[in-house]
Amino acid sequence: MSVSSPASLRSLIHAPPYRNPSQNSNPTRFTIHYSQKPSIRLSLNWSPAGDILRQITISSVLFLGLSLNGFWAFAPSASARMLPSTSPSSVAQLHDKQATHGRFLDIQTVMAWGKSGNAENIEDEEMKAAFEQWKSKTYALTVPLTIVALQNSLPPLWFKEFLRSQGKRVKLRPQFRRSLHDIFYELSNPFKKGKVNPKSAVAADVITLGDSWLSLAIDKGLIEPMEGAEDQDWFQGLSDKWKVYLRRSSDGKLDYQGRIWAAPYRWGSMVIAYNKKEFRKRNLAPIEDWADLWRPELAGRISMVDSPREIVGAVLKYMGASYNTTNIDFQVVGGKHAVLQKLSLLVQQVRLFDSLSYLKAFGVGDVWVAVGWSSDVLPAAKRMSNVAVIVPSSGTSLWADLWAVPAASRLATDRIGGRVRGPSPPLYQWIEFCLQPERALPFKKEAIVGASPIILEAPIEELQEVTKGRPKLETNLVANVPPAEILARCELLEPLSDDALSEYQWLLGSLQKSNHNMSSRLLHYFSSVVPNFWPKIQPKVE
Repeated sequence: MSVSSPASLRSLIHAPPYRNPSQNSNPTRFTIHYSQKPSIRLSLNWSPAGDILRQITISSVLFLGLSLNGFWAFAPSASARMLPSTSPSSVAQLHDKQATHGRFLDIQTVMAWGKSGNAENIEDEEMKAAFEQWKSKTYALTVPLTIVALQNSLPPLWFKEFLRSQGKRVKLRPQFRRSLHDIFYELSNPFKKGKVNPKSAVAADVITLGDSWLSLAIDKGLIEPMEGAEDQDWFQGLSDKWKVYLRRSSDGKLDYQGRIWAAPYRWGSMVIAYNKKEFRKRNLAPIEDWADLWRPELAGRISMVDSPREIVGAVLKYMGASYNTTNIDFQVVGGKHAVLQKLSLLVQQVRLFDSLSYLKAFGVGDVWVAVGWSSDVLPAAKRMSNVAVIVPSSGTSLWADLWAVPAASRLATDRIGGRVRGPSPPLYQWIEFCLQPERALPFKKEAIVGASPIILEAPIEELQEVTKGRPKLETNLVANVPPAEILARCELLEPLSDDALSEYQWLLGSLQKSNHNMSSRLLHYFSSVVPNFWPKIQPKVE
C-alpha cells in the first residue's frame, strides 16, 4: 500500500483489518519503503492478534506522522524533497542501515531521525535569532580620502565641517605642502624615475594644482580627467568662464568639446603693493595702473616675480593688449619690436626679479614697489604698516588653485593601495563641499586669501561687520576681490599657442643683448615650465 497524500493516510486508518491467509503468525512487522521518488510506501504485515493490534498499529502511524514533521511533504507542487538536517552520528547510522537493508528504513531509525531533526531545528532557531540581531546592528564603512593641498590655501575648519557632513563613512587624510612647485615635483617624479613613495602627492586622491601647471600636467599625463564631472552639481553651478577654462584637450589646450581636468576652489589676482611712507616723503603720486611702473622716479625701486607670463603680460596690458594675445605682430600696435622696447625699459626699472625674495626686499625697504600674486602680497602687507595694495585699473591676470586627480592608475606599483584603481568615491562630495556658498565666508572675512570660484562673475559688497575693529589695509580690493569694473577687464591665463610661445622666446632671447643675467634666468624658468616646447624651437634673434 502506498501513502502519497493525507487522504490516503485517512483511508488507511478507517479501513477494515487486512489479513493475508498465506502469512503465518509472526509478530507484526512495520516497515517504511524509502525511494528517491516523492512518495513513501508503508508495508503492514498483520498477525492474527486481532483488532487490538490494529488499534496499536493505527496509533503508531499517527505518532509517526507527527514525529516526522517536515520529513513528509505531501504537497503535489513540490518537485523535490530534502531529508531533515542530521548530526554526523545519525548520518553514520543511516549509512549503516542502508548498507544492511538497501532502501528500507525501520521505525527505530525514522524515530531517531525525527528527534535529531527537532534538535537541529532548535539550533537553527537560535542561529536565526542571532543572525537577526547581527543584521539590526549598524557597522560603519569608512572610505579614505587623501588630500594633498597647498599650505594656507583653505581653512582647516573645512575638514571638520566636511567630516561632520559625511558622518563616519569618510576617513579624511589631509596633507599640506609649502609650495605648488613641491606638489608638482612629487606628482611628476614617479613618472620620471619609476619610484613611488606612498606618502607622495601621486598617491593622493586629489591634489592642489596651480593654474599655470595645469596644461603641462595634462600634456605629460600626470593627472587624469574627472569623468562624469559635467553631470555634477558643482560643475553646473560654475560660471561659463570657468566651464570654458576647465575643458581641455589631451595636450592641455583649451577645447570647448574637451574633458574636464580640474575643479577650482579659490582664485585671486596679480596686485601691486607700494610703501605709502616713502611715496609721501618724496611727494610721489600713488600707484594706480601698470603704466606707473615705467615712471623714472621708480627706477631701481621695484621688485617683481620672475614669471615670464606675468612680466610680458604686464607689458601687454600697459600697451592695451591682452595677457592671452596669440599673435603679437597682428594684435599689438607696433608688433613684437614695440613690445621688446617696453619690456627692455621695464627690466631697467625693476631691481629684482625673484618670486622667492621680492617681498623680502620690499619689507626691508630696499624697494618701494612689489608686484606679485595676491596670495603672497596681502598677508605680507597686513603685517606691515604704511602699505597700500591695488589691482591695476586696466585689469590684471587671475590665478587659481585647482583640485586635480593624479594619474596613479598609470603606475605599475603595489605601494599605493587601491589608488591604482581610481580616486576615492567621496571625491566629488569633497569638491561639491568646497564650492558651496557657505565656503565663501572665510574668504569674505579675509581669514584666507582669495575668493570662492562661485563669485568670479558676481563680485560681493564689503561686509562692514567683518572688517569692523580690524586694522584696515588701504586697497581697492573688496573682500579679496577686485571691484566689478576692474574685474571685467581681468583674465585667467590661457595656455599659449605655439606661435605665442615662439614670440615669448624671441622676446626673452633678445633681452640678452641688454641684460644677459636677467634674460638667462627667465629663459631657464620658461624652459622648466614648458619643457615640451623648448627642444622644438631654437632662439630667434632679429
